[in-house]
Amino acid sequence: MDVNEVVGIDVGKEENEGRIHSSQEVLTFKNNKKGFKQLVSWVFKNTMLDSQQILYAFEHTGLYSFPLALFLTENKYPFVLLPGLELKRSMGITRGKSDKIDAKRIARYTYEKRESITPYEMPMEEVIQLKRLLALRERLVKQCSGYKASLGEYKHFLTKKDNVALFEVQEDMIKVLVKHINKVDKELANIIKGNGRLKKMYELIVSIKCVGPQTALFIIAYTNGFTRFEKSRKFASYCGIAPFPYQSGTSIRGRTKVNNLANKKIKSLLDLCAKSSIQYNMEMKIYYEKRLEEGKTKMGTVNIIRNKILSRIFAVVQRGTPYVNTLGYAD
Repeated sequence: MDVNEVVGIDVGKEENEGRIHSSQEVLTFKNNKKGFKQLVSWVFKNTMLDSQQILYAFEHTGLYSFPLALFLTENKYPFVLLPGLELKRSMGITRGKSDKIDAKRIARYTYEKRESITPYEMPMEEVIQLKRLLALRERLVKQCSGYKASLGEYKHFLTKKDNVALFEVQEDMIKVLVKHINKVDKELANIIKGNGRLKKMYELIVSIKCVGPQTALFIIAYTNGFTRFEKSRKFASYCGIAPFPYQSGTSIRGRTKVNNLANKKIKSLLDLCAKSSIQYNMEMKIYYEKRLEEGKTKMGTVNIIRNKILSRIFAVVQRGTPYVNTLGYAD
């Protein structure tokens, strides 16, 4: 893409701030379709460029940035969604903050990176729905776990007959939350069943021993149906399980380790898959025990198994056939 101009946008709940990089013209517009049309008209008036030569850039802020991203996608205007942490670190040491300043910084950063930045492509509607429902399910599960833990402590020290309301309210909350979790699970299943491509991916992923439904759903959602990441190594880096060297010259020789910047939910799911594999998958169990006998660390070996599982997930999806346990055919 030949980018000649960048429009930096600071997204807010009600209003957005736009800034054209070259001219430093500024526009405040509403965060709705009428405001978006005003933005585009204003940009064309002040740049006199073809729509495909202009790149809109703004931070990924969830629901606040979604309407703008949807509008730009529907009208085929190139744009990029920038992670907040990436923007924050690119700014270095800064003083002061305002919407106008943030829009300026976004425009400048994107213009400097314009040759290496790839315009964002919105995932299919089903993937967007999966992400939202998985986030909701996560909140419901945390709340339910909190009530269960609290109730367990009360049962240990108190009697129900002397604390009827204390016990019954929490028991009722747990029942309601479990009911809603089941409702979300049914809706997730319906979305997968309603899309042949996603259903095929899901079935391929769960064909791998010790990889469960939640892991499959999260990976489908956060790879945008395996369109966002070409290789498992890139997704491993995103999940925080890809090891990187730590050395410089001859004086710094640290051990290879993973980075803390990660999607920690998917990392934890892959961790559960790996630990389950060590127990119930004979191939992984043998590999794990052999590594420990060689003096390798437990955590390092578990991380290798996490990567093996992720590689198999990408392999079965790209190949289009279920996983085959070759160890089961060994003499």
